[in-house]
Amino acid sequence: MDKNGFAPVPPMGWNSYDYYNTEVNEEQVKANADFMAARLKDAGWEYVVIDIAWYEVGAGSQSRLYQYLPFAELRMDEYSRLIPDPVRFPSSEGGKGFKPLADYIHSLGLKFGIHIMRGIPRIAAHAHGRILGTDLGADQLADPSNICAWNPYMYGLRAELPEAQLYYDSIMELYAGWGVDFIKCDDICREDAATAHQEIALLHNAIIKCGRPIVLSLSPGPAKITEAAFYAGNANMWRITDDFWDSWPLLKDMFRRCELWQGKNSPGCYPDCDMLPVGTIGGCFGDRQERKTGLTEEEQRTMMSLWCIFGAPLMIGAEMTKMDAFTEALLTNREILKMHKCGEYARQVVRTDEEAVWVSHSEDGTVGYLAMFNLTDEERAVHCWLNMACAVGGKPYEGGAVKELWTGKEAEFRTGGLAYLVPAHGARVFCY
Repeated sequence: MDKNGFAPVPPMGWNSYDYYNTEVNEEQVKANADFMAARLKDAGWEYVVIDIAWYEVGAGSQSRLYQYLPFAELRMDEYSRLIPDPVRFPSSEGGKGFKPLADYIHSLGLKFGIHIMRGIPRIAAHAHGRILGTDLGADQLADPSNICAWNPYMYGLRAELPEAQLYYDSIMELYAGWGVDFIKCDDICREDAATAHQEIALLHNAIIKCGRPIVLSLSPGPAKITEAAFYAGNANMWRITDDFWDSWPLLKDMFRRCELWQGKNSPGCYPDCDMLPVGTIGGCFGDRQERKTGLTEEEQRTMMSLWCIFGAPLMIGAEMTKMDAFTEALLTNREILKMHKCGEYARQVVRTDEEAVWVSHSEDGTVGYLAMFNLTDEERAVHCWLNMACAVGGKPYEGGAVKELWTGKEAEFRTGGLAYLVPAHGARVFCY
């Protein structure tokens, strides 16, 4: 099996975290899947991903004090593998795991994903739990000095032992049997732990062995640019930032990050800018007060434009059943989404504190894209000399009108140059 074929274009989907934190349940997952199937699937959206703590008993019950309950009870099977909490996911009762929910999502023509943490559950080690295929116990495989700095669930593995591969093989066998199509593995991408590098390779090997095309996403970032080839050889997505939220300073900084990672995108391999905090988010965090995204409409267009021309995976963070008309239009702009598949050809040709300019083109070179970004707090003209831009990576301009993909208006380069008025924190994207 070739893992590059698991995601020939950057994945597009929904992740439960930005709204539900640790608390999403089966009914809510189904409701969001139903919305995606009815309203977004035709535009290319297909993954439905349950984020962290689907196995935690009482997740969110002390959210004002803790994001993750200290010494929490975690649901496990007889082989130290985490399984869904049946209180929140009742169809998992009786050892069915996520298979009934995955079957439901597949019936909608969508794909199903889950979040996992690097390593083995601490409570499995404390209970001397079994590991499938070996007499070695979880207490012997776990390294109690190898822990996550922000989450209390897991111990890292003694990755030098052959049983470490057996453990990852066993959980991938379980997930493949459930029908999982996408795995987001956390506490691994930026390689905080000494064994993270090895554990990425163990995960990759386990996915190839399981016989199911499971997309592997690594979190959190920032990923190491020096390890770009390693990530591409072992995963499909890797985060180039820590958690991204609805803040203009964070969004502006993504131009620097994307510039660093440009040219590292190829079919099946994608630097990941994290989720899209659009629409209604934040409903299950500490203050339990949902909110509309803090990004303005122009900032949201900037975010979508950058993610799409860069070719980053697109994961919606909103509670989709509360989606407004603007957000739906933002996410289903088919002209912008066509550009999303061309990320390996994208290059940033200008970046100052005031503006940025990106170019890209279709695989066959017949369509060119030019994205102009105003990074200042005032409306201003952004300038671009297309010949210079094309020399870096764009399609040659042969004259005639160019279409702006957010407004639908036309413009024309004069003597090879274009100056276009762009709103504060805004973007304008041209196709020619």
